[in-house]
Amino acid sequence: MEISAFLIAAAVFFVLLGAIWSVVAVVKLRKKHPETLWDWSKIDISDLSFPKNFIWGTATAAHQVEGHNTNNNWSRWEESFDKKGRPRIQNGDKSGRAADHYNLYRDDIARMKDELGVDSYRFSLEWSRIEPEPGKYDQNEIKHYHGMFDALLEAGIKPMPTLHHFTHPIWFDDLGSFEHEKNLEHFFRFSELCFKEYGGKAKYWCTHNEPGPFATMGWALGVFPPGVKNYKRLGQVLHNLMRSHLGVYQRIKALPGGNEAQVGLVKNMFQFDPYRRWSPLHWLICRISDGIYNESILGFLRDGVFRYHFPGISKIYQEHPEAKGATDFIGLNYYSNLLISPLAKQEPPFKPLIRKGQVLTDMPYATYPEGFYRALTKLKELERPIIVTENGVPDAKDDFIREDYIRRYLYAMSEAIKDGADVRGFYYWTLMDNFEWAFGNSMKFGLYEVNPETMERRLRNGSKAFVEIIAQHKKDHE
Repeated sequence: MEISAFLIAAAVFFVLLGAIWSVVAVVKLRKKHPETLWDWSKIDISDLSFPKNFIWGTATAAHQVEGHNTNNNWSRWEESFDKKGRPRIQNGDKSGRAADHYNLYRDDIARMKDELGVDSYRFSLEWSRIEPEPGKYDQNEIKHYHGMFDALLEAGIKPMPTLHHFTHPIWFDDLGSFEHEKNLEHFFRFSELCFKEYGGKAKYWCTHNEPGPFATMGWALGVFPPGVKNYKRLGQVLHNLMRSHLGVYQRIKALPGGNEAQVGLVKNMFQFDPYRRWSPLHWLICRISDGIYNESILGFLRDGVFRYHFPGISKIYQEHPEAKGATDFIGLNYYSNLLISPLAKQEPPFKPLIRKGQVLTDMPYATYPEGFYRALTKLKELERPIIVTENGVPDAKDDFIREDYIRRYLYAMSEAIKDGADVRGFYYWTLMDNFEWAFGNSMKFGLYEVNPETMERRLRNGSKAFVEIIAQHKKDHE
């Protein structure tokens, strides 16, 4: 009996000790990772201030707008089905003509100049067009992109090319793409070719667009090609993407004109916030998720160390001293935070959790401009200039929230600048309605609505707030 009483007392003691530890840990986490929420009824969202030489732009990606891309990993993915026989793309959509930007880019550039008043255009170079077979380059496609660069420069719009925006040739995909370090040399070769061709026509160069989403959607959630669900392989892909960025950065810098170029990585940021801020389990999932999605990438650039840890499955720790600071700027793509619960769905269609006051967008996340402020202030730790390479909203419901979204997010950016974030530019996502990857044609991010039959572009009413803010900024600094 005495032994039993002792064991019971010991068990109670350790349970209480664990409970106390959990409470202390949660209190510390709540303090270290506050979930900022502003009272918008007390905020003047017209109170904006941006630096004199601030860059205003808009952005696209080749596969999403060009049309008739038939030789890359996404063109094949669009034709495939999952294990349950469902099409990979929502509603069975195909990119097809997309927005026919490949043929209509001159008209679109004229709109950027005459209607939007932007200073810059971020777009991607479609690898599968330029190098349709390994080591074989299509001179007509190289010439086509020269035409885009030249048309932009003639319009007074600075080009910002992206070398990898989710797509690559089928032959590279068949090799295992970025899952294998030995394959990186193919991307290095393509990147060097692009810089040799176009380096004199662009100051800012983006290496990879969003390593986090590219890897997690393709190798963890399985909703992007190659459709894998394996967290060990996910770690390998993330590591190789960062090696790839570093290799491209070093190679461009070694080329003639490379020292004058500004070469950067584009990082998507989601804050992982616990749905129940009192729950140790919710906090644990959030910190693991943040470590994989955000810190693995930020730590690589900040400390020169790649850290990846998925408990019980995979752990990678490798030092890359030459990676510390190996980005001339950091590109930020920001949309929202993610409220995390262990009960959340792990397969599409995803159902987002939201806080009171947040507004659901057409994508599975809510508006959260305060998180934009949080992301910009977080990136100060990299000690590099920040360029917002994407920010926008999918809003097909009569353009219901676009104007308010634009004004609130730009207010949040203005506040971050006032508080010391070195933000040099802002690119709205996206110029026109596009093929939105696994969501197909249903998501309407565009400043311009596109008629899918005629390809006619129409500036949305909600987009005019963006035009007005640009015009006001330029007037203020005349």
